[in-house]
Amino acid sequence: MQTGAAAVMSEPKEPTRLRSIDDVVTRDLLDFGDDSLTPVERWQIGFVRRTFASKGFDRAIRFLQRHVGANWIEQSIKNLRHVHGLERLPRFDRDASTILVSNHRSFFDLYVVTAYLVKRGMPQRLVFPVRSQFFYDKPLGLAVNGLMSFFAMYPPVFRERKRAALNLASLDEVVRLIKAGGAFVGLHPEGTRNKTDDPYALLPAQGGVGRIIQASRGKATVVPVFVNGLGNDIVRQVGSNYMKKKGAPVTVVFGKPIDFGTMLDGAPSPRLHRNISEHALEAIRALGEEDRAIRAGMR
Repeated sequence: MQTGAAAVMSEPKEPTRLRSIDDVVTRDLLDFGDDSLTPVERWQIGFVRRTFASKGFDRAIRFLQRHVGANWIEQSIKNLRHVHGLERLPRFDRDASTILVSNHRSFFDLYVVTAYLVKRGMPQRLVFPVRSQFFYDKPLGLAVNGLMSFFAMYPPVFRERKRAALNLASLDEVVRLIKAGGAFVGLHPEGTRNKTDDPYALLPAQGGVGRIIQASRGKATVVPVFVNGLGNDIVRQVGSNYMKKKGAPVTVVFGKPIDFGTMLDGAPSPRLHRNISEHALEAIRALGEEDRAIRAGMR
């Protein structure tokens, strides 16, 4: 369940220079991908998109994310998890949108963080961009997406170089969901999972997140979080939660909403979008230093 794939977080090149970020959100994923999406991908994208458009479907999915998905994640990690900075979080409005920016050490970073928030009243619908392979090009992927996340894994992002331009439309799809209201979008400014030994040495910021943040200005609050201690072996992780001798602690440190100042008013460009992503990453990096101190105290 890898979310925030590198293909979408590293911003594809624009064909022309744009004077306004409002010019960015012009591509429809299904129309733009007319010649490059497979029939299976087209059907599955259309299906998940309809779950946002249908009020009944949307209400059902929000209910399942809150009362089923969040419950099993909460039960799987609650004995290991230590949360800090909760008082810094803004009030979550069902009809507004939030962008959560996080470091990326584990496949499950966003699931653990959002399950905690959902169980404590966060009412928005979860949205995590995910790689297209398996989740959107195989029929089984749709079933896994539905059963494991209740279709939170959307929209797909494409790693094949020949389909990189499709990720512009995926970025636009994220922005449209944010502007429609009621979305809680989890993103990784690093773009890909950090596999280094040092959890505090973050990877370089990628421009895709900055592009989404700029295009969503005024429509979403951007909240940083630093997560540390999660593994990628789900069986071992859940097992260590219930052992008499508990596994390594999992720490979650929230920050206050990020102020981008006048940065979001600039003419859109790959450089500006990387700078916006780096600004978000700096907030995450500062939370990492808090986490370092917290863990020193725990020892």
